[in-house]
Amino acid sequence: MSQRPLGAQISHMLKDRGVEVIFGIPGVHNQEMYRGIEEAGLTHVLARHEQGAGFMADGYARATGKPGVAYVITGPGLCNIMTPMGQAYSDSVPMLVITSCLDDVAATHGQLHQMLDQEGAAATVCDWSQTARTAAQAYALIDRALAEFAAGRKRPKHITVPISVLGALADEAPAMAAKLALPPVADDHGLAAMLAKSKRPLFIFGGGCVAAAAEAREVLARSGAAAFTTYAGRGVLAPETPLNFGSYLARAGSAAIIGMADLVIAVGTELAEVDLWRDALGHNAPLLRVDIDPEVLSDRHRADFAVLGDAKGVLAAVLAGLPESSNTDWTAVEVTDARAKWYAEIDAERPNLLPVIKALQNAVPADCRIFSDMTQFAYAAKEVWDMPHAGHWHHPYGFGTLGYALPSAIGGKIGLGDKPVIAIAGDYGFQYSLQELMVAVELELTLPIIIWDNGKLGEIEDSMVRAQIAPNAVIQKNPDFVKLGQAYGAATAAPKSLADLQAAVKTALKTKGPTLIHVTAGIC
Repeated sequence: MSQRPLGAQISHMLKDRGVEVIFGIPGVHNQEMYRGIEEAGLTHVLARHEQGAGFMADGYARATGKPGVAYVITGPGLCNIMTPMGQAYSDSVPMLVITSCLDDVAATHGQLHQMLDQEGAAATVCDWSQTARTAAQAYALIDRALAEFAAGRKRPKHITVPISVLGALADEAPAMAAKLALPPVADDHGLAAMLAKSKRPLFIFGGGCVAAAAEAREVLARSGAAAFTTYAGRGVLAPETPLNFGSYLARAGSAAIIGMADLVIAVGTELAEVDLWRDALGHNAPLLRVDIDPEVLSDRHRADFAVLGDAKGVLAAVLAGLPESSNTDWTAVEVTDARAKWYAEIDAERPNLLPVIKALQNAVPADCRIFSDMTQFAYAAKEVWDMPHAGHWHHPYGFGTLGYALPSAIGGKIGLGDKPVIAIAGDYGFQYSLQELMVAVELELTLPIIIWDNGKLGEIEDSMVRAQIAPNAVIQKNPDFVKLGQAYGAATAAPKSLADLQAAVKTALKTKGPTLIHVTAGIC
């Protein structure tokens, strides 16, 4: 068939470009986008809210490395998915959101789902937002988005198409253009030579190094450098790496450690507020930044040397110029002592939480993918839980939205198939997106969902106390989570001990369908 309505052609084009799954909700305004889904061979996942669809697309993209694609309607559909788009933007996630839009909003008013500026609204939370007023424009924008995902910083894109254009007959999309690839990198910046001369080199590996874990580990071993990872960079280094300071970068004491280095190399990280939680990194030595985003290289940290490039390519080029081994002044003892001190700080700040984290860590397989929400359990785990693999813990780092864990874990599980996935949410944040539990039940996804229930907004309460504000509006009445899970058709568990928790998680990882595991703060 040479011609179909454009909405159907878009689905065929996406399938031809390697897309396999669409997350979304159909409506009268975007129904033409649904005309070709089955014919094209795409799988559609029906979310219960557009925010859930967006987070599912996010989780799918993080877990698989492929773009997460969502179809939503005009107006409120877009508004509902803008929170996931903002999260994907801050965390560099390849998400493509395609919406319908009204044909005219300048001369016609009072229409269903009408917004003043749908394209402009979306532009505030994504890399770019464009309106395709012809089939050719739609095809060009889709290919542009996919090309930028392949060879640039991975951030969400939004394409909106007028309803009449979606329904109009259109020719097939053109053949897929040649795939873009990043150019080869040479060590023109002399990083290998700088490392060879340094006595206390220190790396900071961020989320941009997830695909470069092998290179990062080899560079560290051969250079004798020490290293921190950001939260998003956990797993880039093996837990047993002798000079690995771990993901304690946000600890105040890390600034003193960084100040002892004679060369600091930050790779694939913004060194953002949510990485450091302080104004200054703490370095006294030259700072070298490696990043794929020019904006990062010219930020407030004022790098002495800036290298624009992909972490994997740059580190591979550095390896080519490094000697097989090097002696530095860092010692395993100072790393061990610093880590022990920071662990004790967290244990004091969050009493009785670390044993629960340790019990869960020992219960899940090493290759498990974890999707967490904004909850105290995750805040502590991000520092003390060493990940054996890069890109296996996913969290709403930058935008910091509640309700992320459950739908993103669903998207991740759909993308990963039989591989183990768990979700960790707080009692309050879980209720932002609990309706998506029905999706996991409907699809019979094997998915343990851990609800950490302290009966309040614990982190906000602690912050108010530190600010000498009488805690207000931080205590909420919760439902019976076990009965709630049963009402949705999920398996449930309410462990009363750490051993019970471990047994419940192991059972849930073998159970067809999701298991809601309700864990209270008194489990210790």
